[in-house]
Amino acid sequence: MQLVYKGKTKDVYSLENGNYLLKFKDDVTGENGVFDPGANSVGLSIEGVGRAGLELSQFFFEKIHQAGISTHFVNANLDEQTMEVKPAKVFGKGLEVICRQKAVGSFFRRYGDYIEEASDLPQYVEFTIKDDDRQDPPITKEGLVVLNILSAEQVDRTIELTRQITTIVSDELKAHGLDLYDIKFEFGTLKDSDEVVLIDEISGGNMRVYKDGQYIEPLKLHELLFKN
Repeated sequence: MQLVYKGKTKDVYSLENGNYLLKFKDDVTGENGVFDPGANSVGLSIEGVGRAGLELSQFFFEKIHQAGISTHFVNANLDEQTMEVKPAKVFGKGLEVICRQKAVGSFFRRYGDYIEEASDLPQYVEFTIKDDDRQDPPITKEGLVVLNILSAEQVDRTIELTRQITTIVSDELKAHGLDLYDIKFEFGTLKDSDEVVLIDEISGGNMRVYKDGQYIEPLKLHELLFKN
């Protein structure tokens, strides 16, 4: 096993079988010690958040597989806080795909003159380029195609998958009395394939979840889902 990449919230190791191992850490993104899933840097560490994120990712990847949707997920080891995944190629130098069901976060900061905070959105999907120096700029479908990051067909498929997966996650949260306001995904293609698949993770650090209008932090979310 060899370390190939140190990320903000996960480290990546190569395995002898050709797959990769993601090691979940207790670091989360944010600013000034406050958690923010949309931030570009590690803002704080929360003990236990790595394992909680892994358990949530395993739970949702298995549900997504049951729905017939392909991902890079192979298996997980909660005790070691690791997840084995198939090798996948990201689009461009990395994209984030956000599905918004409520107007919060950067969406509201950009468009607050036109919408009230927490207003309903119809699973609004937007793409941002992973680029810390440029603050992860949003990009349109036309921009993705012009820059040869995705084909038009891949953009449409990614949007379709994003909404399908968001619905799976949102419905599960609703069953626990929780509301999903927005969620962030990453997609790519598996080795020797052009199929668009979900990659990375699905954890509390990648979504904003509320209960009765109050924001639920990642560890509390894990507790509400798995301790009931």
